[in-house]
Amino acid sequence: MIWNEKQETMARDDLAQVQLERLQATLNRVERNVAFYRQAFLAQGVKSGDVERLADLARLPFTTKEDLRRSYPYDMFAVPLRDIVRIQSTSGTTGKPIVVGYTRNDIRMWSDCVARVLAAGGLTDHDVVQVAFPYGLFTGGLGFHYGAEKIGASVIPASAGSLEKQILIMRDFKTTALACTPSYALALAMALEELGIHPEELFLRNGFFGAEPWSESLRGSLEEKLHITALDNYGLTEVVGPGVSFECDAKAGLHVNEDHFIVEAIDQKTLAPVPRGSEGELVFTTITKEGFPLIRYRTGDIGVLMGEPCACGRTLVRMSRIRGRIDDMIIMGAVKVFPSQVEEIVLGVQGLAPHFEIVVDREAGIDTLEVRVEISETMPELDEMKSLEQAKARVAQKLDTVLGVKAKVTLVEPKSIARPGEGKIRRVVDRRRI
Repeated sequence: MIWNEKQETMARDDLAQVQLERLQATLNRVERNVAFYRQAFLAQGVKSGDVERLADLARLPFTTKEDLRRSYPYDMFAVPLRDIVRIQSTSGTTGKPIVVGYTRNDIRMWSDCVARVLAAGGLTDHDVVQVAFPYGLFTGGLGFHYGAEKIGASVIPASAGSLEKQILIMRDFKTTALACTPSYALALAMALEELGIHPEELFLRNGFFGAEPWSESLRGSLEEKLHITALDNYGLTEVVGPGVSFECDAKAGLHVNEDHFIVEAIDQKTLAPVPRGSEGELVFTTITKEGFPLIRYRTGDIGVLMGEPCACGRTLVRMSRIRGRIDDMIIMGAVKVFPSQVEEIVLGVQGLAPHFEIVVDREAGIDTLEVRVEISETMPELDEMKSLEQAKARVAQKLDTVLGVKAKVTLVEPKSIARPGEGKIRRVVDRRRI
């Protein structure tokens, strides 16, 4: 189902004109009201009025996460604080949090974008949506909450927490759709197995998963274990929260809500645009946000932009699922490895649980990589040691042949690796930075 057919199926020429007009208005506003952009434009030798076509966007400076941290808390706001009706922020685990403000119009726009995410998965006002993203300063919980209410669905604000309580709610309240991180959904699926509850005892049909990179193998595992259709969606607090892009049932890339966000892909080293179909760092410019507009924000997320038409009828450009983040990327010599690639390999080996941790260290000046993987609790006792050794060797072999890295594979006891709790889960421990 298409939520906003006029905007989501607009002719590309008409969409480009909408984008240009909204971009020009946004640039004019930030130049007047945000000292950071006024100074950045001046340093770059450009003015808002110099942007006469979309291609001129490339003349403007980038905005980085460090720029936003330095603006803490309110220096990037483009409207007076009295016009801000909600404040949210990033976690701030790697420095000062990034504080984001929303006007009433921003909340309406955000809700509409998330409604598109849910409608693309077939949700209607007959559905019951269990939001198991954390509520609070993290945008996932309230983002999906408002989007589901926009559609008219019944919303269960379960937030994150006890897996058994989530399952009790899911079963007794007849939840039909689940919104959470993919790692949390996996933890729920494993808890169902431990409790002896078959997915057919539930009413689940759809899962909307995001906030962290995840693999096609994990999608298949979640669909099998929960008997659902699992769809990816993408967003980040700095840009708006969930609702920046989303999969339709074709599962052929995530449609970017281009009437609200202009997306680019750039080379991480040269910062030059890369051709469509080539991998690059995603860069977003907001063109309808009032409270916290961003110009050419470098997300640190790695993906590919695709311009081919989608079978669903939407004309919006699509982006690939996020391969990984620059700050999660492990560089071993000339080889780059993302946790989602390791996840793909681990999920393809029988006898292992889908819980792993990557430990990077340095010994005698040489980088080392260890992959710690849990043993499955369902591993058959017959020839268990032989099977475990085979599984361990299989993972090591695939890491070498598929990713080109030599790694030590360590099998650990079930439930010894941290499970997702509040928000996103981190897969990499880089001891070289300690």
